[in-house]
Amino acid sequence: MLAALAPEDPEVHGLVALMEIQASRLPARTDADGRPILLLDQLRFRWDHLLINRGLAALAKAEALPQRGPYTLQAAIAAYHARARTAEDTDWPRIAALYAALSALAPSPVIELNRAMALSMAFGPAAGLELADQLAHEPALRNYHLLPSVRADLLMKLGRFGEALSEFERAAALTQNERERTMLVERAQACCIELAGKKK
Repeated sequence: MLAALAPEDPEVHGLVALMEIQASRLPARTDADGRPILLLDQLRFRWDHLLINRGLAALAKAEALPQRGPYTLQAAIAAYHARARTAEDTDWPRIAALYAALSALAPSPVIELNRAMALSMAFGPAAGLELADQLAHEPALRNYHLLPSVRADLLMKLGRFGEALSEFERAAALTQNERERTMLVERAQACCIELAGKKK
């Protein structure tokens, strides 16, 4: 309906595309107990491919019109995830580039945090951590649990389990979602196990 009201506005088509593609993942975002499942761990056969196809069609309309706005760029990022058969097949360098374009258009530390994750997938955890560390003193992210969560994940991948443990604990203290807190505590415990193994 939105697209019918403003057929020449690329951002309207971009918003429709973003909503359709994001909604396609809803069935895969939680397990049977309602615990969140990270995008990289989701079972992609549970994604709604009808919604994905509708979203990709709306994105094609947006990209056929002049000028890309924030919604169209976000939809393009979502589309790269939707098209990939597996997390490993995802075009992470392109996603990182799209986040950079989005950040230039609509500057936001949250967008930069997402770019840090994309950089880590494209070029390794050290590349992502370098950007995430630059965001550590952003006032807007001071109480945002995903900053320590992202840093913890990257530190863990780099084998820096003591630092990762502290960040997972901080993220668990900041989140308001009980199931998410449980997941973060479990990852903190995994760091403890790794640290105990190193002491043996």
